[in-house]
Amino acid sequence: MKKVVIIGAGPAGLTAGFELLKKSKDYAVTILEESDAIGGISRTVRYNGNRMDIGGHRFFSKDEEVAQWWNNLMPLQGAPAYDDIKTGRAVVLNPDGPNPEKTDVVMLKRRRISRIYYKRKFFDYPVKMNLNTIFNMGLLTTTRAGFSYLKTLLKKQPETSLENFYINRFGHKLYSMFFEGYTEKLWGRHPREISADWGAQRVKGLSVVAILKDIFGKILPFKPKKVETSLIEEFSYPKLGPGQLWEKAAAEFEKMGGKIIKNAQVRKFRTKKDEFKEVLYIKDGKEFTMPADIVISSMPLKDLAAGIDTIPSKIERIAKGLPYRDFVTLGLLLKKINLKNKTKIKTLNNIVPDCWIYVQDTGVKLGRIQIFNNWSPYLVAKPEDTVWIGLEYFCNENDNYWNMSPAEWLAFGVEELIKMGIISDRKDVLDSHLERVKKAYPAYFDTYKDIDKLTDYLNSFKNLYCVGRNGQHRYNNMDHSMATSFAAVRHILGELPDKNVIWQINTEKSYHESTKGH
Repeated sequence: MKKVVIIGAGPAGLTAGFELLKKSKDYAVTILEESDAIGGISRTVRYNGNRMDIGGHRFFSKDEEVAQWWNNLMPLQGAPAYDDIKTGRAVVLNPDGPNPEKTDVVMLKRRRISRIYYKRKFFDYPVKMNLNTIFNMGLLTTTRAGFSYLKTLLKKQPETSLENFYINRFGHKLYSMFFEGYTEKLWGRHPREISADWGAQRVKGLSVVAILKDIFGKILPFKPKKVETSLIEEFSYPKLGPGQLWEKAAAEFEKMGGKIIKNAQVRKFRTKKDEFKEVLYIKDGKEFTMPADIVISSMPLKDLAAGIDTIPSKIERIAKGLPYRDFVTLGLLLKKINLKNKTKIKTLNNIVPDCWIYVQDTGVKLGRIQIFNNWSPYLVAKPEDTVWIGLEYFCNENDNYWNMSPAEWLAFGVEELIKMGIISDRKDVLDSHLERVKKAYPAYFDTYKDIDKLTDYLNSFKNLYCVGRNGQHRYNNMDHSMATSFAAVRHILGELPDKNVIWQINTEKSYHESTKGH
């Protein structure tokens, strides 16, 4: 029986282990997880009866295999959820699905509402050239934005940077309003310093033209066949947050004979020629050695490369220089928020309906606000009496912000919310909780330009498979991370002849935009 070591119990690692044991009895599979939690960045954090989704995770995929995989673990609701009942909202139901009021193992169908909060006004996200945008921007600014976009149609910029990527799709005026400052908040670098690869991956096909097509497609009697992922309006969501699904996947993996070792910090790898032979990890202060016939890694490429005993110095330099952006979420339990629900969407206690609010104002460090009540009412102990939000901040590990204490973060976050007019004073805050996430976002600058040399080197090890967001240093969505694991397992089982296919997932425009078969 071959010994398989999987590094990381996030979506990619768990999917790989689950699929391998489901399809074959010829492998003994162990997952080494650095933390004491399941799900990686897709975990659910429990605190004082409330739950936090770290980063926000919509369960939507145009990959039918991924969607079916989720639904097999947690079927779509067959009866209205708590907030659907209370507000009388219509919701798409699965006739054979479970009742979320009677069971926890259920996916909810949620409406995707994400808007931009800019100068105390709400704009659609992505930006749309509709009456709301024109009214908020004013006629003069709208005219300037229109001419700015027309100018890009006449002369395109070379896409040598993320800045030019956005300008080509939205014009300089809209770019300066809605992309430039937010991108610099997110990455800590100006968009002119960032590779266009990030934009190509995250907003494939999205542009003024795509937005207009989407708008007119809803007005006209015919419907476009393709809908940009960034424009999707509904998604599935586990009743108790994303970690619930991954905790269930982990339990099923263990039922099939898999083993998960938590608090296991992988540090070194012993190799011989073109194979990994042993994985060394630390747990409870002791070092353990685990033999491996196959290694599936979802750990950051920087850390993976640092542990390889025979890595050439040139490749080591590239890996060491790979940048990341780290992440802090400040959970705040509020009596109320001052934002008014001016939409036609009914919500509990008539709060704004947004899942996410993107904060474009550069006068605050805050990047996004999650409203957990709108992801699932079951994330909140008292969803009709309180508003449970997450303030998302982007920083670098061990910088001044990262090292602030929970009390300092609380004071900082509350001050920014008051400055933005979202709450009135500190008395509106009932409770708080802080979460820090290392290497949340693989970044596209510095030695990233040479990443192909690193991936070629890693791919030369015939029994090493790099999967997932950090495992490939690619800003994959959850479904793409899972797809890399599907491909890795197929190659291990001899169903997929070309190992390079694993690295090609989420690199082609068509993969992201269209459902298989279109």
